[in-house]
Amino acid sequence: MDNIRSQVVKHYSRSDLFETIIQKLRDSGIERDKITQKDISAVDEFHIRGAEATHELITETGINKESKILDVGCGIGGPARMIAFETGCNVTGIDLTEDFIRTAKLLSELVGMDDLTEFICADATKLPFNDESFDIVWTQHAQMNIKEKDKLYSEIFRVLKKGGKFIYYDIFSTGNEPLYYPLPWAEESTISHLIEVQEYADLLKKTGFKEIKKTDKTERSINFFRETFDRLVKEGPPKVGLNLLMKETAVEKLKNLLRNLTENKAAVQSGIYQKI
Repeated sequence: MDNIRSQVVKHYSRSDLFETIIQKLRDSGIERDKITQKDISAVDEFHIRGAEATHELITETGINKESKILDVGCGIGGPARMIAFETGCNVTGIDLTEDFIRTAKLLSELVGMDDLTEFICADATKLPFNDESFDIVWTQHAQMNIKEKDKLYSEIFRVLKKGGKFIYYDIFSTGNEPLYYPLPWAEESTISHLIEVQEYADLLKKTGFKEIKKTDKTERSINFFRETFDRLVKEGPPKVGLNLLMKETAVEKLKNLLRNLTENKAAVQSGIYQKI
């Protein structure tokens, strides 16, 4: 593993993450044998607007029980479990961080979703799957740490079946950098590799994808953060939330992300593309 990838893994790693989540739930009055998918949704959806954003993408995409899904940059498996839970389809998740994959597997076992979900520690620029293996490739807030974006999207294109869909929900640069750090995906700029929206569209087209739909979600994201901070002032930090993943600098990272969005340094967009 090269130095940049090692830094990315170090940024996200937490060896006791599963055990910490279980203990925090117990502190909230939920015993291990009573934990449900809903109970962990506040921590296992590591992206802006959480489970709400994942549900939106599911309804927009037309996933059904027969769909075979790959979640690239799956984190601890929240979106994969939600997709499987809502549609009954099989979902495979990959992530570079071993601690995330371990936690994803254990959480799926805990809530009875391990029959529909599979998690593999792998590099998104070197996917360990045969050509045309998936009906849908899905990614949420994953490309920000990946410099070799041509390799990433070439691999996504390769493992998609002809006519298959690529779904993304991501954070982009507006070109008005430098950004304010730390951020959820990077303590400083070394491992942050945002791409501009138009550059991204050009790259996907060059790779062979056809655009189906794009939606700017920057304003919704700003409103989400403002509501989140209002709630923090009134109620304090949640016992089980993304602070468990972002550690002690969680609030600072989220405030900086909001600042970057409001000052037009970053944007949020979702989209659907098709392999033609």
